[in-house]
Parts: sequence; structure tokens; C-alpha cells
Amino acid sequence: MKTTLLFTDDSRLANRPVSYKDIDEKALHAMVQSAVNVELFTIPLYMTSLYSLKGMHEINSKGSNFYEGRTWPGMAASAHPKNANEQAFNAVFSVFVAEMLHLQIISNLAKVVGYDPKFTCEPLQDEKTYAWKCYSPDSSVLPGILDFKDTVKSTHIKVKLGPMDKDQCNLFLAIEQTEKAALADIRDDKKKKYEEKAPYNNWKEGQPLPMFGSIGNMYLQLWNYLSIQYADGSTLWEIVYKKGLAKSQKVSSAGGDNRQLEYAIQKEVFNPGRLDATQTSQDEYPYMPTSINTGDLERALHDVLNMINGITDQGEGGGVIDEILARVSKSRNLKTPLTLMAVQDMFQPKCPVLRNKYPSYNATGQQVDSAKAEARCTYGKMDHYETFAFVLELVRSGKIETWDQWHAKGNKWTPEMLQTAAYNPKLYPQLPLSGDIAGALNRLKLNDADGKNFDLFSRASTGAIAGVTRVLNDYFQNPKTAFPYPSMGGSGDRLSICWAVFGKAPDLSLGVTSKEYPPLNRHEHLYHACQGLNLDEDIVKDPASCAPVQLYHACKGSNECKGEGGCGFVQSTGGGGGCGSSANNTFLKAKGDKVSPYSPPSDNACGSLGGCAVPISASQMYPSIPAPNDYQMQLNDFGPKPKYQPTPFAIVDYAQGDLVYDVAWNAYAAVLKKRGVPVPDKPKPSDLRLAFPPST
Repeated sequence: MKTTLLFTDDSRLANRPVSYKDIDEKALHAMVQSAVNVELFTIPLYMTSLYSLKGMHEINSKGSNFYEGRTWPGMAASAHPKNANEQAFNAVFSVFVAEMLHLQIISNLAKVVGYDPKFTCEPLQDEKTYAWKCYSPDSSVLPGILDFKDTVKSTHIKVKLGPMDKDQCNLFLAIEQTEKAALADIRDDKKKKYEEKAPYNNWKEGQPLPMFGSIGNMYLQLWNYLSIQYADGSTLWEIVYKKGLAKSQKVSSAGGDNRQLEYAIQKEVFNPGRLDATQTSQDEYPYMPTSINTGDLERALHDVLNMINGITDQGEGGGVIDEILARVSKSRNLKTPLTLMAVQDMFQPKCPVLRNKYPSYNATGQQVDSAKAEARCTYGKMDHYETFAFVLELVRSGKIETWDQWHAKGNKWTPEMLQTAAYNPKLYPQLPLSGDIAGALNRLKLNDADGKNFDLFSRASTGAIAGVTRVLNDYFQNPKTAFPYPSMGGSGDRLSICWAVFGKAPDLSLGVTSKEYPPLNRHEHLYHACQGLNLDEDIVKDPASCAPVQLYHACKGSNECKGEGGCGFVQSTGGGGGCGSSANNTFLKAKGDKVSPYSPPSDNACGSLGGCAVPISASQMYPSIPAPNDYQMQLNDFGPKPKYQPTPFAIVDYAQGDLVYDVAWNAYAAVLKKRGVPVPDKPKPSDLRLAFPPST
């Protein structure tokens, strides 16, 4: 079936020799991976500057007043911004979410053309340590796009992590500039480097693609590949689309039963109605295609066109779509040029949907105006270039304050900064006092002459982001893998606390592992979740030492093995990972229990159990659970290496409002008693655990 969107009179794209089919397909896959890289590249970059903005936030949730009167370092979106910092945060937050949308869109397109997108690979990251190599105070390169050394006006720009200042805003503006503006800024003697048009006849698999000069031009060259027609009448789009369909059907026959597998695995965070027609009321962009779920080649390619339109319209505010449409109109001899519908409105998020999907709660657990919704509604009308221009003006006004500026003035943390007028330490006396937390925040910087604390916080930030990217590798291949929402929130917490403690951006070039922190050997050791909770007799360390930084994580989806549980978002022993389920079920049946108990922190039977967040915040408490008889934990002892087979031996009760570390310690002590080993004194919370906020 021919698609009329592909009619072209461009000799490079029409009647192409069939001998290019194989290399063109590989080049297309390289193109979509390059687009994935670009969209992914912006996320830690924008997020790091976002959390440099000085401010505090409450930790609230529906129906809970656990942390009433308490605040933690780090800004959050505001429903009614009152100052420049809040305005800037809302503005950049809206861009950050849009970049996640763009990453979803291009990843769905990759699946449609038969390619599995990668999220932990070169040139952005070291594939073994997850260290981000693309950001450096000395770097001038937007990966795959542009070297600022080749420009006239932008030679001073560095591709680095930093606070929300003039330099960063100028970097962001350079990233989001239009194709025409970018091309005009390239030096005449360097233009040839960026002017090569797809298809690339001399490109070979494994080689870098030619540099694009701008994100808009990258999408234009991607469209060129999708427009290729061969001398035998076939098109590259038809070839790859059918292969993507065949590949998804193989996944379906292997056990997947989701409807979208008929067209290739498509994932939806923003428009769930695209995958299930009964959920259209939850679609944030009801008129914008964010996934492809049709077997019709023409309709699918039209969706791709609107995907590219949406990405470039939201980003640079126009982009290359006019050139694409003009080309199609000319080739089809249309008297009226081809256009798309209401572009600006089409690509704006729908506010009523956002307010419904993302409610906010006050300190007593009551619902209030949705801060995230209002941020995205206000700034979703602006493209990213306009948004960063607005933030740059706020910076120039001198009204914005960042954590590095606050620290440069010699400020220190006080208890009053961590509490509001409603603060009442008697409300939940098990929680650390605000003075204890302030002291920990100060000591972590004061006692860091050797830089080890900053190193630790940086690696914790890298690991938290890796908890997202590792899951994304599987998310776009496995229809049952869920999007790592808690990991996204946890990443923000890790970045925020590093800024607040040290007054500088975390060094994401420090990987999760290194010479000082070698990869963990899970065949040799049973690693633990937090301070002092060590069940491995071969690990001889300070009994109060915390978990290895290599396994710090912010979500249960990032918890990879036995014993590495975490905070209070408990996981049923009957789900996840598939390890030890038969033993668990036998144990439960023998006891006559009808309700599956939860897996205790640091005593979980396998990966993805035990909750989330390592190390465990000293302020983390267990939330409410709908059924009162669900407040039960199943304890496990572990056999010898290398399997460390978990053996359930007891059911214990816990309660809403219990400190998670206390429950973890009680589980640890029970295992030691079963083994006949003396139970040591429970250690006092470390400064690290006092500083880390509880998860929400």
C-alpha cells in the first residue's frame, strides 16, 4: 500500500537503489536512537538546574498529617507562585515534563520501526557505571547535534550541570533554538560539517551519524529516511513498519496480551486512552498523537508527522514541520498547501485533565489546588525557547536565589527553616526533631574536607537517575513493566538535597561503581538495605555502617536482589520478581492466612520486594493501608551463598505511623535471635539518614 505522504520529487529519496535497503534501515535505527539520546540528554540537565532554586517543600499525601509543620530542602511546583523562584520553578518544571513526553514519543516511534530504544548507553552515559559523560565544565558539544566551538555567537557556551543562572539559561536557549537560528550561528568554514542531508550514502553501521546542527534538523533528516522510496516501488517506512509489527507479535505470542501489541509495544504515560479507549478522560494531550496504534500505513505516518510537529512546536515553537508539509504539497501538486490542525492548542496539555490526575494535598492531608497542573497549564502555552527566555529575564532581574548563592553568603541551617507555625514535635514524637535534621545538614558539609560526603551524594544522585533509565530499558520492551514514577520523584529528592547541603550541583560523572566502589558481587554477599542491617557474616564492617552506595535506590523497581528492601511503600510477598513464591505460599497456607503479608525492609526475599528507597530516611513512616488486617510483615532467614535462599519463619505485626527503620531493625533482630546470634544495640540515625527526606 502506497502512502500519499511519501510522494516526493527529491531524487535522493525517490527511486533509490534497492541495494541500500539494509543500510538505510540500520541508519534509521541510528537516527531514532540519536533522537532518544537528545531528548534524554535534556532531562538530567534541566532537572539539575531546576532543583538548584532555593526553596522548601512540605511532604504531604492524601489523608495523612505525618509531616504537618515540617518542611524539607528543595522546591516543588506552586499552585499560586508568589515570587521569582516559584515562577522559575513552575516554568522549568513544565519544560522538564514536556521532555519526558518527547522521550516517550520518540521511543514509541522507535518501537514502530522495529528498534528497541536504549537509555543507558553511549555517548551520554558509561554503560557499566551509569556515569553521565556528556556534561562537563569543559564540554562544548550537544551530543550528535552541535559543537558550540563551531559557532559565531555561542562559543562561550559550555554543556555542563549548574545552577539556574545566565550561563545555564543561555545553554538552554541554544539547545531549544530553531533550525534557522542555529544554522545562521554556525561559522561559514564549519557549515559543511552540518549540511549533509539524509540519506547518508557513505554511512556505515557503527559509525556516528553526521552532526545535525539543531534538534529541528535532526527531525527533518529523520523524516527524510521515513520518506525513502526504492526503485522496486517499496518504501523504507513500509519495510520497517511491517518488521516492527512482526517483532511485536512475537512478544505477544510469548505471553503478552495487551491490545497495543498488535501494532508494536507502545507505552503511554500521558495519553492512556490511546491504549484503552475507555480512559480517554485521562488523556493530557487528547489531540496530540503520542503513540501509534493503527495498522494503516498512511494513518500511522500521519501520526508520526504530528509527533514530529508536536516535539518541535513545543520545543522551538515552529521547527521543520512547515518544510516537510511544503515538500509533500509540492510533490502532490496541491494548489492549497497541506496544513495541520490548530497546532498551538493541539499540543497544549488539557488543564481539567491535569487537575484531576495530579491532585495536591496540604499538610493535614486535605486536597488543595493542583500545583503540578497549574505549572503545566500556565507554561504549557509557551514553547521551550520562550520559557527559558522568560526565566533568563527573572535571573537578570536579580530576584532569583539559588542554593549556591545562599551558601556563598555563609548561611547555615537552623531548626526554624525546617518547620512552619504548625510544627508540633509531640504530634509524632518518634520523628527526629527539626533541630536534629538541621544539625545533620550542617555537619555533612562541615565535615567534608576530603569531599567524601559530596562524592557519596553525587553517586546517590547518579544511582537514583539510573533507577529510572534502567527501568526504561525494560519498559519499552516488556508490556508488563510499569513506568518508574517513584524513581522520578526520588531523583528530584536526591538532586535537591545535594544542592541544599553543599551548595553545588551533584557530579553525575561519578558513576554508581568505581575503583573505590567496585561492582557488588551478589553471588558472594547478601547486601543490606540500611544502617547496621547486615545479615551477611562474611561482611566485617562497622555494625552501624550504612548500605553500600552501589545499591542506593529510590524505588522498589530499582531494588535488584534479596535483602535490599527499603522504605515504607511495602510490597506484597505474593508479587514481583517470581523468586521464593512457592516457599512463601506454602508457609502462608500452613498458617491459614488469607491475606498476603508484606515484605519487611532489609528482609525482602528478592528484587522488587521490600519497598523502596535505600538508605531509609530517619523520618520515613509507614502510611495507611486500606484493610487493617494487612498490617503484617513476613520475616525471612536466608540460607548460604550463592543463592541465599529465603526461608519464611514468622509473621509480625506493624502499624501505621511506625518508623520504617524501627520495623527493619526489629526484623533484623528477629533473624539474629533465630540464628542464636547476639543482637547489638540499635544505632542512632546517621547524618545521612537524617538529611534524606522521606519518600512520598
